[in-house]
Amino acid sequence: MPTTLQAVIRIFIDLIKLLFPVLVGMALLVFLWGLAKFIFRVGGDEKAVTEGQQLMKWGIIALFVMVSFWGILAMIYSDIGFGRPFGLPLLPQ
Repeated sequence: MPTTLQAVIRIFIDLIKLLFPVLVGMALLVFLWGLAKFIFRVGGDEKAVTEGQQLMKWGIIALFVMVSFWGILAMIYSDIGFGRPFGLPLLPQ
C-alpha cells in the first residue's frame, strides 16, 4: 500500500508505461487496417473505401492523442522530480 503521494504517482506512471505500447500498437493496427481496406477496395466498393478512410482518420487521431498525452506525462513526470521520463534522455542544461 503506497504511503506517500510520490508512491501513488509512481504506481500510476508505471501502469501507464505498461499500457501505452499496447494502445499505440492497437491504434497503429486500426490505421493499417483502414489503409488496407482503402487500397484494396479503391476500384470497387465505395462503402469499403469510406470505411477505410474513417478507420485511417480515427487511427491517426488516436495516435496523435496518445503521443501528445505521452509528451505531457513525460513533462509532468520530470517536473515532479522522478528523474528521466520513460527512459528518454534529458537535454543538457
